[in-house]
Amino acid sequence: MTDTADPRDRLIVALDLPGVPEAEALIDRIGEAATFYKIGYQLAYAGGLALAERLVARGLKVFLDLKLHDIGNTVAEGVRAASGSGATFLTVHAYPQTMRAALRGRGAGLKILAVTVLTSYDDADAAEAGYALPVAELVAKRAAQAAEIGIDGLVCSAAEAVSIRRIVGPERLIVTPGIRPAGAAAGDQKRVMTPGQARDAGIDHVVVGRPITGAADPRAAVQAIVAALT
Repeated sequence: MTDTADPRDRLIVALDLPGVPEAEALIDRIGEAATFYKIGYQLAYAGGLALAERLVARGLKVFLDLKLHDIGNTVAEGVRAASGSGATFLTVHAYPQTMRAALRGRGAGLKILAVTVLTSYDDADAAEAGYALPVAELVAKRAAQAAEIGIDGLVCSAAEAVSIRRIVGPERLIVTPGIRPAGAAAGDQKRVMTPGQARDAGIDHVVVGRPITGAADPRAAVQAIVAALT
């Protein structure tokens, strides 16, 4: 589990925005209320990797949510390149070969998080994709493989966090998207929890996007979520 002394570090603000100017404007509005930001596909392909380096230079933490999955050498070299950004977290898909390759390419300071099953998936989605196991069993299987391989942490639904913790033990991080304050719309997330429920489930870090990026006062939204996590 995380040993951070700053409760703000438990919240990762998802910069799921169309470009760097919009991301920088949001970060300025939030100010010191947040310390940790996620850069995913949308922003990464629009200049977000350079932004990540600038944020790290300012003393902020960055989560590169790139969900790497390819042949082993390609994953290892991609992770090695990402290590140079100074990011704290980087995601890969929780396939054994991919996880092993990511650990080979990891540089100092970078933690690899394995994505078990996307939080937008339910059992019907998993079946449609060709998986024989229901989501809960598939998540458990991938979590056990990740722990055996030595991955730093897991990305999973908060609904699976308690069972995942029993599988991976106290030393690995659990990071959960799909967190929505009470009364917020679920959007395309199908397995969600409130920040308070995530706290009670022993989650290390929660990832929150639209309830912050779409808020009239993003700073106040961040402060409310951090308060609910502590």
